[in-house]
Amino acid sequence: MLGVAVMGFSPPALADADAESKPGLATAVLETLPVKGRAPKTGFSRNQFGPSWSDVDRNGCDTRNDIFTRDLTAIVYKQKTRDCVVLSGVLQDKYSGETINFVRGNITSMEVQIDHVVALSNAWQTGAFKLSVAQRTLLANDPLNLFAVKGRLNSQKSDGDAATWLPPLKSFRCAYVAQQIAVKAKYSLWVVPPEKNAMVGILATCPTQLVPVS
Repeated sequence: MLGVAVMGFSPPALADADAESKPGLATAVLETLPVKGRAPKTGFSRNQFGPSWSDVDRNGCDTRNDIFTRDLTAIVYKQKTRDCVVLSGVLQDKYSGETINFVRGNITSMEVQIDHVVALSNAWQTGAFKLSVAQRTLLANDPLNLFAVKGRLNSQKSDGDAATWLPPLKSFRCAYVAQQIAVKAKYSLWVVPPEKNAMVGILATCPTQLVPVS
């Protein structure tokens, strides 16, 4: 239900022999990503990534509720929404390890938010400004780039990359960095030098970490 195919995209050509022999390793995929400086934020806005939470997979549910359905348990749906609108559920937060009860509402909804693993501002400044609006809409709604997480941590992260923010749950950092690498490879984005250095440092603790499959 959540798969999003990105037409015209494929991971960049593998850059070295290690990448060719071990294409699933996060360290190998990282080496395929260009390293450049951060582009200006000029022209960035949320609107550049299409309407918020578009139903890009056309399953009748918006992306936000799709991710709640994927990441929460004990879900209660609003009646007569064809199991689309999540009213409540339980999140085992990947970023903190905490168990959080989600209840839909103007204030209570903020307890659980949807994080863009590669923040949209970061994506814009590392190559997404070159993409079409349609391609950026796919990026913003791709389940590969989305986690339901503790709201305060999502706010704390803001548009930070791996050099400025990592999940407080250290046991998840390798998987988190691998997720960012997978997203950047899929959408032909680059990494900035401090970001790559941070990723290399994290992956040194888990050299067999694989990138997720979208």
